[in-house]
Amino acid sequence: MKVHIDPGRCQGHGRCYTLAPGLFGEDEEGYGQVVGDGVVPPGEEQAARLAVANCPELAIELQEEA
Repeated sequence: MKVHIDPGRCQGHGRCYTLAPGLFGEDEEGYGQVVGDGVVPPGEEQAARLAVANCPELAIELQEEA
């Protein structure tokens, strides 16, 4: 599973890095950014889904790997 933030949609609400600080951080302007390569480590899947569900701009994508 991988996460991705569409920077064109992100408005900097900060819900992603508040709800899933192991997966997301903030840039110098307060916009969300993915930590590392976006691979969701074991045990963080629920946090990833919570961040996706709480993004008001629907800027976070979750890719299930086959």
